[in-house]
Amino acid sequence: MSSSSIDKVKIIVVGDSGVGKSSLVHLICHGEHITNPSWTIGCSVEVKLHEYKEGTPMEKNYFVELWDVGGSNSHRNSRSIFYNLVHGILLVHDLTNRKSQQNLRKWLAEILNKESNSKSKHDTYDYDPEQYVDSQIPILVVGTKQDLAQVVRSNAGAAVRSSPFAEECGADEIHLNCQQAKALAPGSSNAVKLSRFFDKVIENRFPRESHMAASFLDRRRLFIPNSKMSHND
Repeated sequence: MSSSSIDKVKIIVVGDSGVGKSSLVHLICHGEHITNPSWTIGCSVEVKLHEYKEGTPMEKNYFVELWDVGGSNSHRNSRSIFYNLVHGILLVHDLTNRKSQQNLRKWLAEILNKESNSKSKHDTYDYDPEQYVDSQIPILVVGTKQDLAQVVRSNAGAAVRSSPFAEECGADEIHLNCQQAKALAPGSSNAVKLSRFFDKVIENRFPRESHMAASFLDRRRLFIPNSKMSHND
């Protein structure tokens, strides 16, 4: 199969400057940590070949485009050009920086309000939970710098907890150290959640895939014997 015949989906990667978005994208696409991460100006795009429904008869290759958007406030007025035709959102925060977690609402609102000219007095967009429910864009929340967070919380006698914002959105969340390749090792909890997120994005973009998967499961059920039936029936 030629690369030109492979369908693709677009996922926006957003979060405050310095939370590790570029390191995360590099780890996802290349399976290794980035040696010298630099500040992203504007947007940087990397592509990963993802196997939808890997290990099943429904398996199919897709290109996942990860759009790493710079988090500098000085560029917020021009960022909307990157928010067109978004199929999924990676919201990234630093586990050692609570403010970056709180700002995830601002980032989501900025994407959902990309075509709106109404801003609050703070020149940022207001987050409306109802608006997210209506959008139905798949979201994955990623907490970075897990190693540092564990040290900080250990000294304070507290555990690293999931983001209330992830629960609010009904989104999955993963915590990882982008400097460790094993953080997304195949079969790991993080890797499974990431793969499921990509699958969800693909199904949202190409509804036929979810319909085909449902049809396949229905056909399988026809051939599964009823375990409750007695041998005399």
